[in-house]
Amino acid sequence: MNRNDLRRVDLNLLIVFETLMHERSVTRAAEKLFLGQPAISAALSRLRNLFDDPLFVRTGRSMEPTARAIEIFALLSPALDSISTAVSRASEFDPATSTSVFRIGLSDDVEFALLPLLLKRLRAEAPGIVLVVRRVNYLLMPPLLASGEISVGVSYTTDLPANAKRKVLRRTQYKLLRADTMPGALSLDDFCARPHALVSFAGDLSGYIDTELEKTGRKRHVVLAVPQFNGLSTLLAGTDIVAMVPDYTAEALTAAGGVRAEDPPLELQSYELHMAWRGAQDNDPGERWLRSRIQMFFGDPESL
Repeated sequence: MNRNDLRRVDLNLLIVFETLMHERSVTRAAEKLFLGQPAISAALSRLRNLFDDPLFVRTGRSMEPTARAIEIFALLSPALDSISTAVSRASEFDPATSTSVFRIGLSDDVEFALLPLLLKRLRAEAPGIVLVVRRVNYLLMPPLLASGEISVGVSYTTDLPANAKRKVLRRTQYKLLRADTMPGALSLDDFCARPHALVSFAGDLSGYIDTELEKTGRKRHVVLAVPQFNGLSTLLAGTDIVAMVPDYTAEALTAAGGVRAEDPPLELQSYELHMAWRGAQDNDPGERWLRSRIQMFFGDPESL
């Protein structure tokens, strides 16, 4: 097919194809694109004629892509990103007058400790924008970026979609949070003897701290697992329970009073807090503005 032949290709069909590749469901694709199921089914029929391939084969409740569909998707997704970038470069962004909707993903610790300051800045600069926050972690970030449900996310990340971009915002240390009135720092023996609270998105009762303790032949006793940091200081108040939290979260919790933070009695590696975003919106003026503000308020103050 030469470029003149592209005139008979409806770009909307390619958007439907990309969405079906992500969702593997006519129903979910229709919901994502705000179209009816008959419209998606009709588009799929046209796509099959265009590519002369079934593209999707139903397997139970899911639609599995054919080998040809996987090949097309690998070529098409970067091309659509490039088209989106080319179009966005022609637009301008004025924060003071914009009514754009920005969809971002934040891990719970970031939302609790870092979002309030960012929000104040955004409200001052761009009072007409809308900010939609989704909860993410290293498992949820990739599919939300790939599907376009978020344009940028802040969390610890591992694997990301091939066209995503990533930047280290800060290196984070752990702090020990406690509400008791006993003077002095906890020894490692005291640390292991104390009951622990754990913030866990999935409800786990162990994590990185337990892995590091095992290396020294020790263990701790988790007596409380909660899904978010908000309210943690209230839960610790009046108890001997301790918690390990990121340093920026400890700063926010201690600022509210009732708890204090100290260095933990074991040596722990720092970890990176990342900002990741869709390659399709790398040069979008509004998204660049938003990412610059995230860098400003979420980044390590020593690196700015």
